[in-house]
Amino acid sequence: MTDVARTKRVPRPTEWAGRAALCWAVAYTALGLAGALSGTPLFQLGPDPGPPALGWAVAALGALATATCAAVTRLGPRRPLGAALRALAGLTAIAAFSLLMDVITLMFGQGVDSWPAAANHALAAAGVLLLTATARAGRPPTAGTTTPPPPAAAPRPLQLTACVGTVAFLPYIAMKLNWALGGTFAGMTGAEMRATSERNGVPDLWLTLESWGLDATVLLAALGVFLLWGLVRPWGQVFPRWTTFLRGRRVPRPLPLAPALIGAATLLPYGVLGLGYCALATADVVTIRRGDFPTPEDTLLVAWVGLSAFAVYGVALALAARSYWLRTRPVPGGSAPEAGSPTFGTTGGKPPVVPGS
Repeated sequence: MTDVARTKRVPRPTEWAGRAALCWAVAYTALGLAGALSGTPLFQLGPDPGPPALGWAVAALGALATATCAAVTRLGPRRPLGAALRALAGLTAIAAFSLLMDVITLMFGQGVDSWPAAANHALAAAGVLLLTATARAGRPPTAGTTTPPPPAAAPRPLQLTACVGTVAFLPYIAMKLNWALGGTFAGMTGAEMRATSERNGVPDLWLTLESWGLDATVLLAALGVFLLWGLVRPWGQVFPRWTTFLRGRRVPRPLPLAPALIGAATLLPYGVLGLGYCALATADVVTIRRGDFPTPEDTLLVAWVGLSAFAVYGVALALAARSYWLRTRPVPGGSAPEAGSPTFGTTGGKPPVVPGS
């Protein structure tokens, strides 16, 4: 008998992404049911836990995602299914709100307000990635080859937006450095602020930085500003000369886009909604808790400074991320050389000169 060679079918990208998204959807449905049936809140509304009944909304969202992902894996990519996946990803992104705040809180060695809510944020963020990947995997492949566009700066209005986002952090940075250097602001001295940090369980590393006159959140703000400018300047697309070993190599798109999207999705609504609450508190429509500060008015002053920075920076980051996404999309063209190879955007084997680097 003649052996018949059998070729093993390679699953389509849609199948891999769809199966992973389906597993996530089942897990997310289970989380929602567990929260609703046990009365465990899966959301935080400020410092207070949200109603446990919102777990049913999580379960319903997971069930819809389960049905949609099952249809994708069985029927393959369809335009209505792709639209449904993108809509579900948008709703899931709302559930992932404040994930960045959870990460920052853990970085400072403090416990999150609610571990079930933090788990909901993390699982929802994973769902956004999986649902989006499944929707994109169903797109028809681009005819021919594609190549990344040459590095270019964002339009001038967006660079001005980045300037505004940077300047918005200056009052926040000044407030934090003032406390770190022992000054007084909003009725709180630097020594009292340090005692509050110790009482809240801040790690020794952060306390050591404060003793040197440097607040750790100022470093995070500096990283955020660095990310913002990387999205609007050419060195955010091709590593510039000062990166030494990476110079001339193409920056992977997810490297700046992933933190930018997470940061914008967290800081923008957090800042805007927080400013709305501050406006209501200023107008005496709602009351604000005193917290660690001497008076509610002091707490409100600090809230205005911090939330204004988050809101303005969040808007600038969202606009810069969108610009970066559009400017770095691969375009149809000839064969694209490997990043870092002698022919990648070079002349004579030398790394490309990035404008503005």
